[in-house]
Amino acid sequence: MSPENINSLIADDLKQVDAVIGQRLSSDVVLIRQVADYIVASGGKRLRPALLILSAKACGYTGTHHHELAAVVEFIHTATLLHDDVVDDSQMRRGRSTANSMFGNAAAVLVGDFLYSRAFQMMVGVQSMRVMEVLSDATNTIAEGEVMQLLHVRNANVNEHDYLRVIRAKTAKLFEAAGRLGAILACVPPAQENAMAEYGMHLGTAFQLVDDILDYSGDLTQTVKNLGDDLAEGNTTLPIIHAMRHGSSKQETLIRNALVNGGLSEFAPVMQAMLDTGALDYTRMQAEASARHARNAITVLTDSKYKDSLLELATFAVTRKY
Repeated sequence: MSPENINSLIADDLKQVDAVIGQRLSSDVVLIRQVADYIVASGGKRLRPALLILSAKACGYTGTHHHELAAVVEFIHTATLLHDDVVDDSQMRRGRSTANSMFGNAAAVLVGDFLYSRAFQMMVGVQSMRVMEVLSDATNTIAEGEVMQLLHVRNANVNEHDYLRVIRAKTAKLFEAAGRLGAILACVPPAQENAMAEYGMHLGTAFQLVDDILDYSGDLTQTVKNLGDDLAEGNTTLPIIHAMRHGSSKQETLIRNALVNGGLSEFAPVMQAMLDTGALDYTRMQAEASARHARNAITVLTDSKYKDSLLELATFAVTRKY
């Protein structure tokens, strides 16, 4: 199952979301339009908007506010990517030059700020304090996760608990918010709202863990960043943590030095250490566990084609190759 197949169920809604995105990216400032158009043209899976739409429909929502909120979630996500690429000095994303490499760091940061502020303008229009609360909390948590990750750069002493705390803040929190917002729009009971939030959190965790795997084993033309970027940037992800914990003392020293010093000169022996210790298999096992938790969380939902798509999305999270 691919996002394209899942999205076909909500194709009309996604077209409405794209229309909202196009309208809301409008600005009299030429550079904002240029960077925004470049970002939109670069594509992406639109997973978070799709999750919000599927959540709303699975909970019985029949209004139109989900289009606006789906665009809000995508703007927040895109803003974090712009800022991430500047912090990481990334040059490529999805096989294409990043916005910061095309337009400069200053433009990327400021357009990211524009997307954040536009997102908050849009969420006000929904006229729901609960929506404002969820999105403002999510945005703040994401920022905290970004700072925690920055503090962990080139830190070979990060443990699995600390790493999971980072990705649940930095990545999974917006998935959680998307799931919760769909339920809020449908005015479902608290138990069902919390179930959708839990689904989103575990789904986001699974996606990030698979991204960690793909950084060492993915296809450059399809993955989000270049192969080995995490190692080069000093990001202590779960495969690295597992390989250091279970490798020989020589392998631990090798990985520690590669992580601290950066660069990809030691990429091949680091990969061998990961194979020897089963680091990628272990990370996939943890991703599969998160996906199971996501599927289990929505057993409270009434059976529907939208619930089926949510279940399929959790499966795709751990079987994808990009």
